[in-house]
Amino acid sequence: MNLHEYQAKELLKKYKVPVQEGYAVESVMAAEDAYRQIKTETNNSFAVIKAQIHAGGRGKGKIEGSEQRGVAVAKSLEDVTNIARNILGHTLVTIQTGPAGKKVSKVLVAQDVYYPGPNPVKEFYLSILLDRAKGQNVIMYSTEGGMDIEEVAHKTPEKIFKEWVHPGGGLQGFQARKIAFNLGLSGDAFKNCVKFVTNLYNAYVGLDCGMLEINPLFKTSDDKIIAVDCKMNLDENALMRHPDLAALRDVSEEDPTEVEAGQYNLNFVKLDGNVGCMVNGAGLAMATMDMIKLSGGEPANFLDVGGSANAQTVEAGFRIILKDPKVKAILINIFGGIVRCDRVAQGVIDAYKTIGEIKIPIIVRLQGTNAEEAKKLIDESGLQVQSAILLSEAADLVNKAVA
Repeated sequence: MNLHEYQAKELLKKYKVPVQEGYAVESVMAAEDAYRQIKTETNNSFAVIKAQIHAGGRGKGKIEGSEQRGVAVAKSLEDVTNIARNILGHTLVTIQTGPAGKKVSKVLVAQDVYYPGPNPVKEFYLSILLDRAKGQNVIMYSTEGGMDIEEVAHKTPEKIFKEWVHPGGGLQGFQARKIAFNLGLSGDAFKNCVKFVTNLYNAYVGLDCGMLEINPLFKTSDDKIIAVDCKMNLDENALMRHPDLAALRDVSEEDPTEVEAGQYNLNFVKLDGNVGCMVNGAGLAMATMDMIKLSGGEPANFLDVGGSANAQTVEAGFRIILKDPKVKAILINIFGGIVRCDRVAQGVIDAYKTIGEIKIPIIVRLQGTNAEEAKKLIDESGLQVQSAILLSEAADLVNKAVA
């Protein structure tokens, strides 16, 4: 589950991770009030206005139809008014959103951190995620933080450092000091970085994050280390331990069909193909998608109805798949283990009658408990549903449907 920057920063503060302070607002008037508050707190007329969407590249992204960036510096109240008006309610297009972009409903009015002081400011990069190959969390960091970190990773990968953390011992003090040293820090900045990295790792573990990225990790002119930006992804499988965090979900940032599927406990991911598939079990779903490609089609989705498919879930799956205009055929591939195939077949028939006329071919392959009875039910239903027992038979039917 992805979080907005302002949400992630509030969670980091609970773990004593210093962040760039700010106020998330939904209107131009509220942005103006936030600016006045920040100006009073910092005695600084500069502020940063940041679009809040679930995508990176906001600093380089542009509001659709204009030159307005998704992140902009305001030097006056008039600037705040104009920037907020140009961003709020408009679509921001970045390298991660694709051409469709995302509508901006909130902006973060944040403090300016580039204030003058005795030492130069610096931008770093730091992230924490799971290295599945090693079975350990890894901290990736670089002296080259900021908007061009992807280019740094591509052109100069030697500037990206990695520190693996053994799950049995957790982050050790010498590892946090090594990170601060490799970033070229010394004195108070070194000490503050060690504390920052330690607390950030505690946040990553304590919040059950899937990914935690700070870019830029910022050294201020007075040697403070703060998170200027934060991208946080929470492990949805661990939300049962964090019911308060589940409430932070912003469904407006997610694909509507995936949200609808979640309401029926369906595992659904939209793809770009022309054959919709409905399967029970993730492994079988992957095999089914491979079979669709081998037969000449392209999977339009990943849809796992789970091990207890019934008429309601089948009908919901039908409706979700049919919302995609690219779909030329639907393949239902169910292995009857816990659930009997004849019950699934009856669910398909009931769903077909409830939804009404479906103009694209539907291929049903049921294998396992009561598979023959299920095939008989479908064949005798009088509906335009084609049944198959073998995977090769289903593949042939798919091939004919998309030819």
